[in-house]
Amino acid sequence: MRQEPAPLTRHLRVRQERGHRVLEFRGEIDLAAATEIAPHIDRETNRPGARLVIDLSRIEFFDCSGLRLLYRARSRVLDRDGYVLLVCSHPLTLRVLRITGLSRLLPPQPTLDAALQQPEATSRP
Repeated sequence: MRQEPAPLTRHLRVRQERGHRVLEFRGEIDLAAATEIAPHIDRETNRPGARLVIDLSRIEFFDCSGLRLLYRARSRVLDRDGYVLLVCSHPLTLRVLRITGLSRLLPPQPTLDAALQQPEATSRP
């Protein structure tokens, strides 16, 4: 039986999964949530060679504050020779990712399993 990871914040859970740090966003990701999540994202993205998966499968709302978190996480990880994978299947969030072009930089996968099967190169420039 899999144990639910302890929350870092109301909107973020972090766990290890197959050699990756999985950052699971939860609930409404707006300015208040992003402010709460940002220090934890910065800590996780500060590690050289980090292998991260950002999982948006449990979000209910996602605005431009969330987009900034994704872009910042990707930039910081790539600067340290790591990579980021993205999990997202929420139709409205997928639309926002496509419209902003972020889906080209972080191609979203529908499930965590699908993301973990992707080659590292999908999140490289």
